[in-house]
Amino acid sequence: MVTKIERWFGPAKENRTIHLYLPDDYDRSDERYPVVYMFDGHNLYYDSEATFGKSLGMKEFLDGWGKKFIVVGIACAADELQRVHEYCPFDIRSFMYGDIKGRGEATAEWIVKELKPWVDQNYRTWPFREATAIGGYSMGGMMCLYTVLRYNAWFSKAAVISPALAPSMQAFEKEIAASTLDPDTRIFFSWGTAEGSPESVQQQEQRILKLERLVQAKGAGTYLMCQEGGDHNEASWEHQLPVWMTYLWN
Repeated sequence: MVTKIERWFGPAKENRTIHLYLPDDYDRSDERYPVVYMFDGHNLYYDSEATFGKSLGMKEFLDGWGKKFIVVGIACAADELQRVHEYCPFDIRSFMYGDIKGRGEATAEWIVKELKPWVDQNYRTWPFREATAIGGYSMGGMMCLYTVLRYNAWFSKAAVISPALAPSMQAFEKEIAASTLDPDTRIFFSWGTAEGSPESVQQQEQRILKLERLVQAKGAGTYLMCQEGGDHNEASWEHQLPVWMTYLWN
């Protein structure tokens, strides 16, 4: 079942909707559950609520999967540019958006210091890092990588799906160099062959391969998925869902 809860989002000084998925037997059980935090939470479960009319299909997948989870879907800003600023952890120059004054650091800190403690207090979670993952795509994918690096004591797993990396590679290389990763950390990286021109897809592949080498050198485990024909949209990312869930939670 999916319920919506309004929570104060300090970095933007406004409420944000939390799209919370609970196993259907949650109210009939005393069981505790691992938790997956997801960016762009309004796009996770229902096509009718998704920005572009197609959701990630996460509710249908989880309803039929053998393992039970709580999923905390965090809705993004309604304004696209505001979303970019909130989902970027660095001050960077973007070809598409110009100068970005990243507020992603504040977003990640809010998740760790305010949202996660509230979820753990109000729901039957396994609160420790081994039972806590974070996932997202595009700018949300970039945020997932940043969060698992910066807050590795809280998150042991990350689904970095089609991350927006081009303007932030140098910043991520510095972030990884400064990070201390627990050896049980697992990071899933993906990209699709139809996400751009052959040249841009090849460049994205090279960026992800470089990041993989760097986080592996820090002791993390990784999984790479190149989705043949995969585009930069929820219809493609839905097909990746069972792959990264299986890898992160196997």
